[in-house]
Amino acid sequence: MEDTRIASDHGLPGHLVDFVGALRVHGVSVGPGETVDAARVLGAVDLIFREQLREGLAAALLRRSGQRQAFDTLFELYFPAALGAGSGVVEVPRVDDADDGPVDVDALRDILADLLRDGDLDALAELARAVVDALGRSGAAGTGIRGAGGQPSWSAYQALRMLSPETLLARIMNDLRSGQEGEAENAFADEVLRREIRDRIAAFRKMITDEVRRRTAEIRGRDPVAKTAVPKQTEQVEFLSAHADQLAQLRRTVGPLARRLAARLAVRRKHAKRGTLDMRRTLRRSMSTGGVPMRPAYRTRRPGRPELVILCDVSGSVAGFSHFTLLLVQALREQFSKVRVFAFVERTDEVTHLFEPGAELSGVMQRVLREADLVAFDGHSDYGGSFAGFAEFWGEAITSKTSLLVLGDARTNYRDPNLAVLKRLVSTARHAHWLNPEPKRQWGSGDSAAPRYAEVMPMHECRTVGQLAAVVEALLPI
Repeated sequence: MEDTRIASDHGLPGHLVDFVGALRVHGVSVGPGETVDAARVLGAVDLIFREQLREGLAAALLRRSGQRQAFDTLFELYFPAALGAGSGVVEVPRVDDADDGPVDVDALRDILADLLRDGDLDALAELARAVVDALGRSGAAGTGIRGAGGQPSWSAYQALRMLSPETLLARIMNDLRSGQEGEAENAFADEVLRREIRDRIAAFRKMITDEVRRRTAEIRGRDPVAKTAVPKQTEQVEFLSAHADQLAQLRRTVGPLARRLAARLAVRRKHAKRGTLDMRRTLRRSMSTGGVPMRPAYRTRRPGRPELVILCDVSGSVAGFSHFTLLLVQALREQFSKVRVFAFVERTDEVTHLFEPGAELSGVMQRVLREADLVAFDGHSDYGGSFAGFAEFWGEAITSKTSLLVLGDARTNYRDPNLAVLKRLVSTARHAHWLNPEPKRQWGSGDSAAPRYAEVMPMHECRTVGQLAAVVEALLPI
C-alpha cells in the first residue's frame, strides 16, 4: 500500500493552506470559498485513496481550463505517493547479485519490457520508484557518483538514458505478435497496438520524472523544486521565449479568448448605450408633471464599428507574437466594419486575403513569408522603410474612422525609424496603438527605438496572452 502520510509541521489544515498558497504563486487563482470546499474534501475522502483525493481537490480548487497540469505537478509535491524509498517490493537487479553492486542494466530492461508489454501501471510505478532510489544511492549507472555533501543525487535524465524505454518498442511488438500466430496481418491493429505501447512508455517516463522530483523535494524543499517543475500557465507564457509546443497551445486558446472578450464587449456596450442627458426632451416630458423632471431623457448613443488596419512585423521570433495576435483579431473581426492586414520585414505588403473569414489559418505565417514581397536586401527588420512604403502605396487605408494597430518589437537594426511618416499616419487615424512583445525594461536597449515610437503613439507591453487580452479588451470599440 502506498504511504500517503503528509510531511507537515502544522497538521493537515495548514498543509492544505500551503498547497493553496503554492497554487496561487504559480498562477492558479484560488479564493477562500474554494479553499473551504477543499477542506471539506479532505474531511470526506480517506487519504489512502489518493486518486479520489486528487480529483476531489481539483474539482474544488480549479475554476478555469488550462490549470490542470500545474495542479497535478504541485499535488505530487504536496501529497506525495510515498516518503523516502516508500514501501515497494520491487528489487532492482545488481551485477553478481551484490547488494551494493552496480545496477544490472540488461536485466532491468528485461523487467521493464515485460511490464510495458503487460500494461501493469502499478508495477511500473513500483519499478520507477525502485530504479530512482537505486541510482540515487549508488550513483548513475552504478558509478557511485553522489550529490553535494554525500547526499543521494537523483537524475531523471540519467535513469531514462540508461533504460532507454523507447528502444524496447520493437521488442514488445514482436512479443505481442508472437502470441497471435495464424491471424491475418492487420496494419490498423498494429498501429493501434504501437500507439498503446508508446503511451505506456510515455507514462513510465513521467513516473520516473515525478519520482525524481519527489525525492529531490524531500532534500531541497518543495518550493525550490516547484519553481522549475511547475509549467507556466498558458496566459503567462511569453511569446518571444515560447517553444513550438507552447505556441501550439497558445493558438488553441484563441477561440475561447475571443469569445470571452466578445462577451465582455457586449456587456460594456449595453452599459454604455445610454448617452448624455437630453435637456430639450427632458423639459418637454416635465410639462406633464408641472415642470418637475421626473423622467429624464437621454441621447441614444449610436456607436459605429470602426475600420481596423494592422501593421505587423513578421520577422524572426516576433512572428509568433504577430501570428497569435492576428488570429485573435481575425476571431474578433465582427467587432469592426473592415479589417486590413499588412505584414512587413524590410518592405510592406498587404496580406488581408490570407485572413479573410473562412480562410485556412494553419500555416498562414509560412504563406505570408512565402507569398508576400517583404524582403529587399538582408531580411532584417526596417521599420522606417516599411512605414514609408505603406504610406506611399496604401496611405489611403488610414482615415478618420480607422483604428491603427502596430505589432512589433520596434528594433530597427539601427536604421532610420522614420518618425515623420508614422506621425502623419497617427494624426490621420481615429485611434493608434502599438503592441510590443518585449519587456518594457528592454525598450531603448541596443537597436530598440521603442521609446521614440512611444512618443508618437501609445505603446503597450504585450509579452503574454494575459497582457494581450487586457490590452485588446481595453482597445476594442464600444
